[in-house]
Amino acid sequence: MEQKDPILEARRYLDNAKELLRDKAIEDDCFYQNGKYVKLAGRTMWKGCTIALNYALGIKKKGNRAIDIDEYKEKSEQIDKNLFNHIVSGYNILCYSLGYDGEKKTSIANTGIDTMNFIIDWCEHRMQGAAA
Repeated sequence: MEQKDPILEARRYLDNAKELLRDKAIEDDCFYQNGKYVKLAGRTMWKGCTIALNYALGIKKKGNRAIDIDEYKEKSEQIDKNLFNHIVSGYNILCYSLGYDGEKKTSIANTGIDTMNFIIDWCEHRMQGAAA
């Protein structure tokens, strides 16, 4: 079985989340109309972040269980404080505000997308540097 590129996979998750927000959550006057799809998009984005982070930080997933946020925080704090801050912020926005609460304000989702882009880009640059 061919191994998928974790960075491309994380970006695919981001694209899927954007599609959910655009086509299913439906933006109207700075708010999404369907919280169910906002929640799904938030969870999808966080999952994409974890795929990239597991790869770049060398975190091994144990079975099907999600990795505790504390492990991401611990590893990132040792490497890059800016990444640490983006992980904490991303977790709060993507998991809680969007994923659990279904926050419908589009600017919150846009901040989550920006944060996810930062995390994926950071992971990609780290792995390119490691390969060189």
